[in-house]
Amino acid sequence: MPFGKFSGWRLCDLPIEYLEWFKRKGGFPKGILGVQLDTVYEIKLNGLEEIISELKKQYGKKF
Repeated sequence: MPFGKFSGWRLCDLPIEYLEWFKRKGGFPKGILGVQLDTVYEIKLNGLEEIISELKKQYGKKF
């Protein structure tokens, strides 16, 4: 995350509560960052965090 309370965190590690708050406060930013945040939000919202876990196992710190 490039800014805010969770600056420096990987997007996939952001808490769902933060993503929900962000969405309620006017939505995600425009551009690729907004698309990425929305994707992580949808993954977490739908209980698909296993996708993220598998990517972390496969790619480690590169992910």
